[in-house]
Amino acid sequence: MMKHHLLLWGLMLLATAASAQATAAALASDLIPKPLSCTDKPGTFAITPSVKLHAPSPFKEAANLLAEKLRLNNAITRSSRKAAIVFLEADKKDSLGNEGYRLSITPSKISITAATAQGATNATFTLLQLQLLQPDAKAIACAEIRDLPRLGYRGMHLDVSRNFFPVDFIKKYIDLMAIYKFNTFHWHLTDNAGWRLQIKAHPELTAKAAFRTHLTRKEWWSSGRKFASEGDPNAYGGYYTQEEAREVVAYAAQRGITVIPEIEMPGHSDEVLAVYPQLACSGLPYQNGELCIGNPQTFSLMEDVMKEVIGIFPSTYIHVGGDEAEAKAWKGCPKCQALMKEKGLANEHELQAYLIKHMEQFLKEHGRKLIGWDEIVDGGLPADATVMNWRGESYGIKAIEQNHDVVMAPSDTYFDYYQSNPATQPEAIGGYLPLQRVYAIEPIPAALSAQQGKHVLGIQGNLWTEFMPTTYQVEYMAFPRAIALSEVAWSAKEKKSFDDFQRRLQLHYRLLQRCNVNYYRPSNAVTITALPDYERRQDQITFTSEQYQPEIRYTTDGSAPTATSQLYERPFYTSGRTVVKAVIFKNGQLQGQAACDTANYHLAIGKKVTFNTPWSSAYPAQKEQTLTNGIAGTITYRDKQWLGYLKDLDVTVDMEGVQPISSVAIRFMQQPGPGVFFPSYVELLVSDDGKTFTSVTKEVNTTPTSDPALRFKSFTFDCGKLNARYIRLFAPKVAGFMFADEVVVY
Repeated sequence: MMKHHLLLWGLMLLATAASAQATAAALASDLIPKPLSCTDKPGTFAITPSVKLHAPSPFKEAANLLAEKLRLNNAITRSSRKAAIVFLEADKKDSLGNEGYRLSITPSKISITAATAQGATNATFTLLQLQLLQPDAKAIACAEIRDLPRLGYRGMHLDVSRNFFPVDFIKKYIDLMAIYKFNTFHWHLTDNAGWRLQIKAHPELTAKAAFRTHLTRKEWWSSGRKFASEGDPNAYGGYYTQEEAREVVAYAAQRGITVIPEIEMPGHSDEVLAVYPQLACSGLPYQNGELCIGNPQTFSLMEDVMKEVIGIFPSTYIHVGGDEAEAKAWKGCPKCQALMKEKGLANEHELQAYLIKHMEQFLKEHGRKLIGWDEIVDGGLPADATVMNWRGESYGIKAIEQNHDVVMAPSDTYFDYYQSNPATQPEAIGGYLPLQRVYAIEPIPAALSAQQGKHVLGIQGNLWTEFMPTTYQVEYMAFPRAIALSEVAWSAKEKKSFDDFQRRLQLHYRLLQRCNVNYYRPSNAVTITALPDYERRQDQITFTSEQYQPEIRYTTDGSAPTATSQLYERPFYTSGRTVVKAVIFKNGQLQGQAACDTANYHLAIGKKVTFNTPWSSAYPAQKEQTLTNGIAGTITYRDKQWLGYLKDLDVTVDMEGVQPISSVAIRFMQQPGPGVFFPSYVELLVSDDGKTFTSVTKEVNTTPTSDPALRFKSFTFDCGKLNARYIRLFAPKVAGFMFADEVVVY
């Protein structure tokens, strides 16, 4: 396996040298994550077969890794004077900590200074990243770098239960993590879609629960969710032998990365209960997803599993899941209820906590620590548990207030969300998480004091693979968003700048290409944003794009932009209803399709809205101002411009006087994946006094709830010569959430 990955890296370097052009060399100031201190220097260091390395004993492994990656044969020398690349042990006064380093690159020598092997490894990957950025990989730009991480835990997660991925890909994933200074691989090995780790005491877990009946998880989920036996001709899945898992652990360790395994409990355990139905509250397979906590055999099985997990993974932490367990089965289970009565447990949250606390004690007895998703907070935290916070920072804050450590894994680190317009992307679980939003994450909640903030160990990117059946799709969803997160985790907060990050990222596309990563390519689409200027009573128009410094041409008369149309240089203003079109040109050639939007500084902007039914407190958007602030929602209901409803929508707009009304419209969103639907219809009513309303018309929705696509619909009413002061809109909910963004009146 090692030879395979070394050959891959070598081929990258050959391709790099072969593709060298008259392109400017990448500088140390182009690195991601951004170093704490970096000064570019003139000149380059030449990589030749004769280059020798010297390292003291603590840094030998880092030196060997560097020699392998640079394809240097017999490169290690005992004499520092003969070496062109030298590893040095730092003095205490250097204050480099556990992971810091200094890197000095001159035309004749490279010096790597660190206090620990981890610091030396970090420096090694800085050097290797800088090399992979070069048009000519045989020449590394000179620089002086001093670097330290902001956060100690910098993680990437991968769910291999919902879809299984081979060891070679896991190693590639780890290589990419190392290049971008991640130091923790959270390996999500078990979940309801499959058990992926060999347990010798319980071979049935992989023989019967590592394979399913359908190729894709989506098909399997909608077709009975049954498992198949290993060897069945139609089975899909796989698992890692203990030898393979140890191989991954060693491979990661050489790259400065700790592997934390996750064994889910008590929820998400459908696959376990398919094998051992006696551990379900019902006693039947395929009926429950939660382990029966009232059954002592549950504890015996989990202890057996953990004994073997501990023998494979040397990590301080073992992750036990703990998320999304439903209490329904426990409430009706005589065994669980008897245990609750015996132990004086007040509710099912405390019942789950009883299991988690038992497992924490078991892990402590074996020299390990427990970490779990933030649901473990709900029933009372085990004494020394660490919390992985995903549901909202309030749960992390609650744990910190009890003096527990926390790893932040908020929704803005969920790389299974769409990263661009869902209409243009492969199917995903929902949501919307563009690159800039990842970069904007602040891991330490503002509500914490400086002392409390020390309990935030770090942050983690998460890939749940329901809709990632291939390694190519995993790469597509992870990169470049993981690169943005790497800078969030490593670089000093005051050093961050998205504009500068975007500039540097342009060079990293070359690195991703050379590493054969199927990353998401930036879209050529133009986003048109119209923001009302209430004093001027006009809309300010701004164009943005995922492309870096694009040439955008636009029109305001509805015509198609050409290469000679107005060049966008800064925001501009429009009045009334204006059709704006914009498109990117490159070297005179049209890139993609023109974006089109109608800027509407309409009659209802700024008008008072009475909410006859309340909005959902989970999605208050701009509250009372939302529907008449003149700002349209984007493609995500999380943008604070879409007002969420769990009830029927019933609102009244006061136009401040009887006046002619020619048209009224209100826009809704539908995205069935996360449970967002259009109303069944919208009814328009009007009144002169705000008390007695007359129904004008209804528009019925014709889009089926079964349509999985993200849709937007403006329910529009042509009012003819109608006169009214009060405009009332009623929209009955079909299911889930409704989201509305703006009432438009002319």
